[in-house]
Amino acid sequence: MKTKLRYLFVVLALLAGVHDASTQGTRFFRISGPAVTKIMAIRSDGTLVWTNALAGTNYTVQTVTSQPVGTNWVDYVQIPISNSVNTNLIIAFNPPAGMKLIPAGVFTMGDALDGEADAVPIRVTISAFYMDVNLVNYGQWQTVYGWATNHGYGFDNAGSGKAANNPAQWVDWYDCVKWSNARSQQAGLTPVYYTDAALTQVYTNGDVEPWVNWTNSGYRLPTEAEWEKAARGGLSGLRFPWGNWISETQANYYGETNSSWFYDLGPNGYNQIGRIGGTLPATSAVGSFAANGYGLNDMAGNVEEWCWDYYGTQYSGGVDPRGPGLDSSQRGYRVYRGGEWDQIAILCRSAWRQSEEPNFSYYNLGVRCVKGL
Repeated sequence: MKTKLRYLFVVLALLAGVHDASTQGTRFFRISGPAVTKIMAIRSDGTLVWTNALAGTNYTVQTVTSQPVGTNWVDYVQIPISNSVNTNLIIAFNPPAGMKLIPAGVFTMGDALDGEADAVPIRVTISAFYMDVNLVNYGQWQTVYGWATNHGYGFDNAGSGKAANNPAQWVDWYDCVKWSNARSQQAGLTPVYYTDAALTQVYTNGDVEPWVNWTNSGYRLPTEAEWEKAARGGLSGLRFPWGNWISETQANYYGETNSSWFYDLGPNGYNQIGRIGGTLPATSAVGSFAANGYGLNDMAGNVEEWCWDYYGTQYSGGVDPRGPGLDSSQRGYRVYRGGEWDQIAILCRSAWRQSEEPNFSYYNLGVRCVKGL
């Protein structure tokens, strides 16, 4: 989102020292670190330049949207300073069009509400990233797919969708990975997925295990941990992105109020919003329901979303986990998340996990991309 922005310098005196901050509209930024820093420039492309970084230390750019500026700062990105030469740092503040910032931080992955053996709560630290506001819709899928097939890409499935602004469907995991690369290249970004360990051959064809350059600027699938952090929208320990109960005014799923899922307020059957524009598949236009706390739509219901990770019987914890490794005995099935238009409420839970072979496609499987800062 590159627009003409008006910036305001704000200087805050804190116990740790003096920190400079800027606002982008109603969003404030500050630099927190072991030494006083000085903002030297905020450029028209949305980048910020600052000085006085101490070698061997970490600085954190933080953000807050409240006014007046209070204490609810959240980490935007952490920057390690490796040497004394690295004294001018540039951080991009403009999110890509159609994406939202998911701030860095620690969150509880999973919950103990319903006794899921493969969703036992664990603390996970996630770096900041951007995520698509909406599921990839069929019109967007077709645009990138058409560009890709004219530039040497090959796919297992052409994909489909009920309408241009309804989610893309019938896409397998391999196709979503290749499609992400094509989306990157079409946008002039560096792809993330490769077919060789040296990361020189962009993954464009076949069903192969890709190598990943996690630092590249291109689009990619979210890790399972990134997906769940984003889905929770800043809340913790709740069933859904908005709370512990669900109704068909909040998500597109199949209601069953007479089932053991006491938290389903229904009504029963297919959500009538999915009947708009035809019958089955009863997907709804992306963005038809209220967004979660991070400004993301359809993080519960509509279609499931492929994630990067292999499925493991328990979450991976730690910092930026990426699931079982390539040499793991748990290789084989890739995770997808989020619930779907033709299934019951339990699948819409933020902690609910499902998996399939990566060459599997179906009418309830779609995709949503993320990218690094």
